[in-house]
Amino acid sequence: MSQAENPFLSLAVPWIAGLTPYVPGKPVSELERELGISGSVKLASNENPLGPGPRAREAMDAVLAELGRYPDGGGFELRRVLAEYHGLSPMAVTIGNGSNDVLDLIARVFLQPGAESVFSEHAFAVYPIAIQSVGATARVAKARDYGHDLEAMAALVNDQTRVVWIANPNNPTGTWLAAEPLKSFIGSLPKTCIVVVDEAYTEYVAEPDFPDATHWVETFPNLIVTRTFSKAHGLAALRVGYALSDPRIADLLNRVRQPFNVNALAQAAAIAAINDREHVRASVELNRAGMKQLTGAFERLGLAYIPSVGNFVTVDCGRPAAPINEALLKRGVIVRPVGNYGMPNHLRISIGLESENARFIAAFEDVLAS
Repeated sequence: MSQAENPFLSLAVPWIAGLTPYVPGKPVSELERELGISGSVKLASNENPLGPGPRAREAMDAVLAELGRYPDGGGFELRRVLAEYHGLSPMAVTIGNGSNDVLDLIARVFLQPGAESVFSEHAFAVYPIAIQSVGATARVAKARDYGHDLEAMAALVNDQTRVVWIANPNNPTGTWLAAEPLKSFIGSLPKTCIVVVDEAYTEYVAEPDFPDATHWVETFPNLIVTRTFSKAHGLAALRVGYALSDPRIADLLNRVRQPFNVNALAQAAAIAAINDREHVRASVELNRAGMKQLTGAFERLGLAYIPSVGNFVTVDCGRPAAPINEALLKRGVIVRPVGNYGMPNHLRISIGLESENARFIAAFEDVLAS
């Protein structure tokens, strides 16, 4: 929006005036309202098609009568359960309105004008937004095979670097880093630099040398690990995530955290969901089958895709993806174009139910043939 269209631009700090907001996946209701259609499927936002598990549903039902009351502002029981699950102190836990909230807290606490922050090309779009929102300078390392190049990232770290962001697995590419090189990289960073390992999709990964960075929190005092309940646990609409860190870092994050940032339904559902291993197992199995379904279709079509360990896969359409995306929308199928990640020929497809995946494949084949 230009100055003529929005005269308040001149009142905003410069880095906010130049900020482009995050654009989420298109809701089904919006698409159907625009096109006058029904029966659409959404495979755009890496959601769990199974939704919440039975334990989480029961826990939410139990607190409905108390929704006239504020939730526990400090999330005492949620923090206690998360700490017990990870073998850490509750003082090491920071809860958030989704893990995005925690990422924003990290930027607000550790970044400012004059500070620098490093992330990878093709990494999660929230990192540059969080950096720019506080007036810090972003340094973007060139990717290697669509994933993090740790050597290139290390080369950008200097005396002004305050936060390094690593998504493992990465969104939107589904690439991942093994334990040994990642741990070595973290250990090589100066103690004046915070390193964030974003593990939003970790439950889906079966690779034997994939790390659980939460085990390193007590080894590296400058490490923050973020997790979410939006993916494998199926609680995306409730917005609940968390960070694990040295308690001295958590203390700083909690100084700027809003007191009721995780609502009562979300807290109850997350407390129940963290130990619902059966629901996570079912979600992972469904995802594994759906991944084979989609990648098999891409192979039949002769299309390259980026091998993914998340609950999504990104395919190279071999030509600009925007027109293909528009054609899919007209057929009632919502996926995610990733041109804003520097990948104009790619589409990211979330793994859905078998029937939803089949609906996408049929529409995709039809669009490519037309």
